[in-house]
Amino acid sequence: MNSSTTAGKPLTGRAVLVMLVAFFGVVIGVNLLMMRFAIDTMSGTDVDSAYRASLAYEREIQTAHEQDTRHWRVEAHVARGPANSASVRIVAHDSKGAPLTGLDFSARLERPADKRADRTIALTEVETGIYKGSAEGVLPGQWNLVLEGDAGGKRVFRSRNHVMLSD
Repeated sequence: MNSSTTAGKPLTGRAVLVMLVAFFGVVIGVNLLMMRFAIDTMSGTDVDSAYRASLAYEREIQTAHEQDTRHWRVEAHVARGPANSASVRIVAHDSKGAPLTGLDFSARLERPADKRADRTIALTEVETGIYKGSAEGVLPGQWNLVLEGDAGGKRVFRSRNHVMLSD
């Protein structure tokens, strides 16, 4: 039997201090890195001022009631095209089925998880009661389609729809 043993370095206070500082340095470094990623990818708030949004709430309710009394039928179709483009087509009719003409329609594709991906689409009336527009940079996935129609500078129509865009 061999009685020789290898003696290792003794554990000193300095070595323990270096290990503790290294351990907590790694933990703090990873936390700072994760915090940086979280802040950089934060899409922002839904509204900039909750106070102003609450003041406008009654006006929004009144506008929605006025819109309901018109009984308009507005149908929207969103289709993805080549190179991450998307086209929006709106067909608008009044309560009697007559086409709605002369409105300033706009569309907004909003990404629920990331406001930075939102796209505003200018719509033009291509035929009586039919409005079209397109946008670039629209990836497949879930989107919210927000339609707004103005007449004489006053919003007369608004809708929010969930759409799923695929390749």
